[in-house]
Amino acid sequence: KDMRNADGSPRVCEKVWISSIGCADEEQVGKLTAGFGAQKGGPKIGPEFTFGIYMEKLLDEPIVIVKTAWGGKSLNTDFRPPGSGPYEFSEAQLEGWKKQGKDIEQIKADKAKATGQCYRLMVEHVKKVLSDIKRIYPDYDPQQGYEMAGFVWLQGWNDMVDGSTYPNRDKPGGYDQYSTVMAQFIRDVRKDLSAPKLPFVIGVLGVGGPVDKYAPDQERYKSVHQNFRLAMAAPAALPEFKGNVAAV
Repeated sequence: KDMRNADGSPRVCEKVWISSIGCADEEQVGKLTAGFGAQKGGPKIGPEFTFGIYMEKLLDEPIVIVKTAWGGKSLNTDFRPPGSGPYEFSEAQLEGWKKQGKDIEQIKADKAKATGQCYRLMVEHVKKVLSDIKRIYPDYDPQQGYEMAGFVWLQGWNDMVDGSTYPNRDKPGGYDQYSTVMAQFIRDVRKDLSAPKLPFVIGVLGVGGPVDKYAPDQERYKSVHQNFRLAMAAPAALPEFKGNVAAV
């Protein structure tokens, strides 16, 4: 009932504006409503819609959501933060391609080009929005200023299924590398946006539901799914992030 008007049409939030890139070919801007999710196959909603509805309930002030969302991207490559350095191929990966007769130098060049691309696009877009908030929210008062209130991270699938990057993913600690890069991602975002205490929420991937309720045909995914969830949540427990990073 919070998402629709009485006539069934999607609700339009009166105090929430959004700038969204990645879901469509062009930037989408306007008051928050349905249609800011993936454009392919007709207008859709993403988590921004109900998030904005509930923020509007909780906060009696204007809210701007900056959404940067490209489907099918990884943290190990696409969103890799600069502080994590280049993606390092393992000997097993290189040996496998060698046996397959693949052009290893070309693979390395392609990986180097893709590494951190979405991270850079994300930071650039956030800075662009903050440099001219009136473009998104016309009544913005520069004298009043703004607060960068938080960062929500919703990602995971492409890393979880990447057995090449995480060869021991079905074993305890198999996704430790994800935790390390996620922690560096938080540090780098705070640095690049000049927001040292920017609150972070890590949305832990919930595909499949609670593992203790998996049906027999899901059992083979149980350890992988659980290991990945633990790795996603791990940065929130680091002492340096106490009180300003949460895993949900």
